[in-house]
Amino acid sequence: MGKILITGGAGYIASHTNVELIEAGYELVLLDNFCNSSMESVRRVEELTGKKVTFYEADLKDIDALRKVFEAEPEITGVIHFGALKAVGESVEKPLMYYENNITGSLNLYKVMGETGVKQLVFSSSATVYGDPASVPVKEDFPTQATNPYGQTKLMMEQILIDAAKALGWDVTILRYFNPVGAHDSGRIGEDPEYPNNLLPFVSQVAAGIREKVMVFGNDWDTPDGTGVRDYIHVVDLAKAHVKALAKLAEKGGVSIYNIGTGKGYSVLEMIEAFSKVCGHQIPYEFAPRRAGDIATVYGDPALASAELGWSAELGLDEMVASAWKWQSMNPKGYRG
Repeated sequence: MGKILITGGAGYIASHTNVELIEAGYELVLLDNFCNSSMESVRRVEELTGKKVTFYEADLKDIDALRKVFEAEPEITGVIHFGALKAVGESVEKPLMYYENNITGSLNLYKVMGETGVKQLVFSSSATVYGDPASVPVKEDFPTQATNPYGQTKLMMEQILIDAAKALGWDVTILRYFNPVGAHDSGRIGEDPEYPNNLLPFVSQVAAGIREKVMVFGNDWDTPDGTGVRDYIHVVDLAKAHVKALAKLAEKGGVSIYNIGTGKGYSVLEMIEAFSKVCGHQIPYEFAPRRAGDIATVYGDPALASAELGWSAELGLDEMVASAWKWQSMNPKGYRG
C-alpha cells in the first residue's frame, strides 16, 4: 500500500487518523514541529495499534528539513496534509503568523512533492472556506468566502493545490471538515489544548472543574436559541474519511472536494446540555459578546462523500460527548499528566 507521510502527524485529528490508517494496513511516516501537539500522542497511537511509526521532528517552513525527510523515505507514495495553525480567534489577532505558517509550509510541501515525484495528496481543509453561507446545508459547489484569516489560508492552500494538481498531474482529495469533536473510545488519545479554542474541550474542562464556566459568544444570533449552530462530527468518523479518500485516490485520480460532516447542526446550548447529561451535573456558562469572524449557522451536506467515497458519519451526539468526557476524565492534564 506504500508509505503515507502525515504532516502535523502528532495532532488531534492526525492521531485518530493514524490509528485508522495503521489498522487499514498503511505504513506511516509522521512529521510534526510540536507547536500545538505532543510526542505522547504518537506513543499512544503505537500502543493502541501495536505498530511502530517512523517520526521526524521538522517544521514545514524549513524546506531543507522537509527535503531530508523525503530523501530518507523514498517509499513515500502519498501525503495527508494536516500541518497548519487552526484557531480562528488567534488568526484574527495574528494574521501574518497564520499566512506565513500555513501558506509557506504548504508551498514547501508541494515543492518537495514535485521534486520527488509524489503525486497523491489528501488535504485537510475546513468548512470555514464557505464563510457565512447564504443557505444551509452547505454543498461543495457553494461560493467560497472566508470571513477570517484562518479560513483564507485554507482557501489559498486549496487553490494552490488545485492549480498544482492540474499542471503536474497530481491526484488530490480535499476534505472540508466541519467541527471535529470527541475522542478514541479507548480514552487514550483525544484533543489536548492547554487553552481550548474550540467549544467541546472548553466544556470538558469546565465539567472537570479545571475552568469556572463556559463563555458562550453571542446569544442573539438568528438561531432557535440565539447561540451559534455548527455541524459537529466525531473525530473517529472524520479519521475514517481519510482512509476512504486514500483508497479512492489509488483507484481513481483527479481532483475532488468533499464535505465531511453529519448534515445536522447543534447549538452551543444544546452541546452544553448534552455534556451536562453525560458528566452528571449542570455546566455553568455565561453569555459574552460575539467574536470577530464568527457566524450564526453552518452545517454541511455530506451526500457527495457518501456517493463517491462510500463514507458517512456513524457516531452521533451521545457518542461525541461521552467519548470527550471519557478522555477528559482519564487524562485531566491531557498528554502532560
